[in-house]
Amino acid sequence: MPRLARPLAGARALAVAATLLVAPAQAEPRAPNLRPAETTDEGGIWSVSDKTELKAKASAERNRDPALNAYVSGLACKLAAEYCGEIRVYVMDRPFLNASMAPNGYTEVWSGLLLRAQSEDELAFVLGHEIGHFVENHTLESWRATKSRAAGALALQVVVTVAAAGAAVNSGSYQGANDIMRAAGSINDIIYLGTVAAYFSYSRDNESEADALGFRRMAKAGYDPTAPAGIWRAQIAETEASSFKKVREQPARASIFNSHPLSIERVKALDTLAAGAPAGRAGDRKAYRAVIRPHLAAWLKDDLRRRDYGESLALIGRLEDLGEDQGVLAFYRGEAYRQRREGDDLVKAREAYVAAGAHADAPLATWRVVGDLALQAGDTAAAKTAYETYLVRAPAAQDRWLVEASLKKLSEGSAI
Repeated sequence: MPRLARPLAGARALAVAATLLVAPAQAEPRAPNLRPAETTDEGGIWSVSDKTELKAKASAERNRDPALNAYVSGLACKLAAEYCGEIRVYVMDRPFLNASMAPNGYTEVWSGLLLRAQSEDELAFVLGHEIGHFVENHTLESWRATKSRAAGALALQVVVTVAAAGAAVNSGSYQGANDIMRAAGSINDIIYLGTVAAYFSYSRDNESEADALGFRRMAKAGYDPTAPAGIWRAQIAETEASSFKKVREQPARASIFNSHPLSIERVKALDTLAAGAPAGRAGDRKAYRAVIRPHLAAWLKDDLRRRDYGESLALIGRLEDLGEDQGVLAFYRGEAYRQRREGDDLVKAREAYVAAGAHADAPLATWRVVGDLALQAGDTAAAKTAYETYLVRAPAAQDRWLVEASLKKLSEGSAI
């Protein structure tokens, strides 16, 4: 090996070794009802969590339905009775599948999760997963991992830069010095990416552990052991139906930046756990649907605001398979087609709205939109019938004057 290359080669080996060997101490499982001292690492994280919780309490996105919040809080306590006094649940109206539990017990459950969970069993697993993070102090472990590896990476980058500078000074030529410094830059990039890879790999371990812990808690509570894999299979199917190519390819892309296990791996691991568990009873799906039903229309409307109509239609189709809330679901299926407007989407939208109108739970706006689409299609008779139905069903509608004006024009046109 040329003499000038030796310092950089040594630094490269040191960088690779460091990213493999640097491992922070694992945090101990938490004891119930024990707040850490403010001067400790964990105490500092709790302080940040307290401030974040205050913002969540005042957030406009916070769902304040007492029945819904009591239901979700009760489920969390059922899964972790020993921590019940510490867990404070906030349901947030955000259209993504997500839940989180901070070290101080502050917990967020997003409406996108409640909309996608088909039963109490599936929600129990996700909450159990977050309780696993909480009990095992994974937030503290991740923080220590970040701090440790960031410090190690900085030290290694200094070593590489100093070694490269010395070699460059002794190179005897501008081109040689330039090549050495460029090589040092590349090695510093390797150090950075290696550090990031090590951190996210560690997080994937935490996620897998939380899956197993969540599974054990929900199974111990008597829930269906096949439910955990079910919610992830549904999420895979929804992602594959996305309107966006980047989203569709995401589950198949193994990357150092994926903080969770790949979806297929996750499903296989949960299937294995279910195969070794005793059969459980299915949770009370009707009670679950009853508590989220008052929010179903608002949550579906929020989901459409993401403008990923492929995912929204896949979600609506899966919910329709349950055989409940057919009027609301058909209406928002129509909304998805109407907003997307690809190919024959307007025809599909009109069919969906008409289907919604056959159910008692159809939103009042169904007949107004049916009238609008019929009018656009030149079907004046159907438009008139739909508008008249709308006015009968929604006598106090704010847009009543607009609909009446449209009816007047239709009547005048038919008279001519």
